[in-house]
Amino acid sequence: MLLDVLYPHWNVVAYATAEGYDLHKLRKALAEQALYIPSELTSNEPLESGVGCALHAVAKYQVTPENRHIYCFEEGSVVMWNVSTVEQNSIIQFLKPYEVKSYHTGIVQEEMELMFYTYNQSKRTYIHDGIMYIGIIDKDLESIASDRYTLSNAMSLSVKLGVLEVLLDMYICETECLSEDLKIGNPVRLDQRGILRKSGELFALRHSINLSTDLLDTPDFYWDRENLESLYQRSCYYFSIPRRTKVMNEKLNHCVELIQLVTSHLSDRHHVRLELMIIVLILVEVMFEILHYFGKT
Repeated sequence: MLLDVLYPHWNVVAYATAEGYDLHKLRKALAEQALYIPSELTSNEPLESGVGCALHAVAKYQVTPENRHIYCFEEGSVVMWNVSTVEQNSIIQFLKPYEVKSYHTGIVQEEMELMFYTYNQSKRTYIHDGIMYIGIIDKDLESIASDRYTLSNAMSLSVKLGVLEVLLDMYICETECLSEDLKIGNPVRLDQRGILRKSGELFALRHSINLSTDLLDTPDFYWDRENLESLYQRSCYYFSIPRRTKVMNEKLNHCVELIQLVTSHLSDRHHVRLELMIIVLILVEVMFEILHYFGKT
């Protein structure tokens, strides 16, 4: 109880709004807006280096003793610390011009993640029961900022994965009719063009999960920061990211098998149609030859 009095709880919220952000243009826009200062990932110092896979911004005007922080990640997710609901909506609107392939607003709002954070009179930073405890004993400001970034990184992956899970579930619902058609022997409701489009959607999802995000591997940022790597991995396990990613890939494999089966079925049906057309043409040619023969006699 004493810790709760000493260190109140503030909110930390994450959104996945698009497939990606143009962080270089976003950095320039933040500098021009002059409300949030682009800063180093592991400190509150103004950003001097180039933009990497994430962009950290600190509120220029501090309205409470606890300052406000924003972390925008290249894969299209944003994490906001100690930011009010009104300011959250304002930031999301500000990000729109720098989004690459925006997600539907309903999905963004539905899959947002809200947690709370506080400071902890220990060296250890951890998550428990929806609260992030940031250890401050024997830590400088850079170490605390590094922990905040690491927690943000794991939370951003979780909310991104949540949106991808929704998109995959929508895809499964849309293609469920295909397995039903095959089951009862009805003609498949999609033509080859439609199946090709569904194949593209499926592999775009697979690319987002396995290639364009860090869901399967630890980011390079943590390779020479063992203490942060441990915190990152523990945070990912808290959000069940490895298990959720594995389940999604299993679902994707089943979808791939279904699409391949339907593609093969449509291809066979197309070949049969071509063969029938050739047979009909041969029969027509034979009929003309017969008529031509009897016409001479």
